[in-house]
Amino acid sequence: QVQLVESGGGWVQSGGSLRLSCAASGTIRSYNVMGWYRQAPGKQRELVATITSDRRLTYAEFAKGRFTISRDNAKNTVSLQMNSLKPEDTAVYYCDIRQSGPDYWGQGTQVTVSS
Repeated sequence: QVQLVESGGGWVQSGGSLRLSCAASGTIRSYNVMGWYRQAPGKQRELVATITSDRRLTYAEFAKGRFTISRDNAKNTVSLQMNSLKPEDTAVYYCDIRQSGPDYWGQGTQVTVSS
């Protein structure tokens, strides 16, 4: 079992920045993929970015150049720095970890960007 706890969401004006953090605990394998997904009202959950234990990165097109994912393997944490935020970035952001077995998800943190 793995538990994920997110923090750092909130309200920000368009053009602003937020940093999301996620801490994983439980049975963490040496190789895993941690990532961030988001779900806006009425829309499906979508990938934002992922990072592997050896720091291979994947970004959604909308995240490239504005968002940066990073991780601390010693602390089992993953962060998402979001800059130049837009109203369309408003969503619940979820942390995810994928290793052998099912994905585990955090409870989600709300990000609201006002115009």
